[in-house]
Amino acid sequence: MSTILVTGGTGTLGRPVTERLRERGHEVRVLSRRAQPYAVDLREGGPALDAALEGVDTVVHCASTPRGGDERAAANLIAAARRAGTRHLVYISIVGVDRVPMGYYRAKLAVERLVEESGLGWTVLRATQFHELVTELLRMLSKPPVMPLPAGVSDQPVEVAEVADRLAELAAGEPAGRVPDLGGPEVRTLESLARAYLTATGRRRALVRVPLAGKTYRGFRTGGHLAPERAVGERTFEEYLAGRFGDRGRRA
Repeated sequence: MSTILVTGGTGTLGRPVTERLRERGHEVRVLSRRAQPYAVDLREGGPALDAALEGVDTVVHCASTPRGGDERAAANLIAAARRAGTRHLVYISIVGVDRVPMGYYRAKLAVERLVEESGLGWTVLRATQFHELVTELLRMLSKPPVMPLPAGVSDQPVEVAEVADRLAELAAGEPAGRVPDLGGPEVRTLESLARAYLTATGRRRALVRVPLAGKTYRGFRTGGHLAPERAVGERTFEEYLAGRFGDRGRRA
């Protein structure tokens, strides 16, 4: 079996990717800013990154942050992977990075291009938003008594475990280039997702649809972040909520 490095290996996606690869019998190294023995800030690079990549066949690049620095981190990772002779770089991206002009999406698209031009064997998978991300957004929006929702926006949340399964499969295989997107099982209005969240958490809020302005909002409103033709995920948002919150809504 091969030696695989997972960046962001302690995160929401990186942790289950690591677990699945180890279950398959691979030697897996977890790289993050604080996880020993491969504690590395990819934005800084340096000798510790070279040491982490020594003898690594495949890298699964899950590390990412909306706070900036993804392009610099990817450039450092690619340079170190070249020096190490790594043969395969697998990158997880987001559906819509080429259609929704949001800063974080633009950075993810720029990293895709760096990966494609790296000279390494590469695979890029785009997924829709994780259940966890949608839930966190709804949690924040539900803080006031009236819950504002961007008007006309839908989403297609996907189970992170299913994305981890697919990434582990890709990492164990040969470089495949850009592979088909992975979308959640349902395209849902944000209002329907909000009602499901409120029911699961036992909250009551009035919902108000708020029309917004700008190119980013337009990109979301026109479904640039959706992949209805790739609705291959299986676990629904309600199933995720039931697993996370149990019968809290029924007790309310």
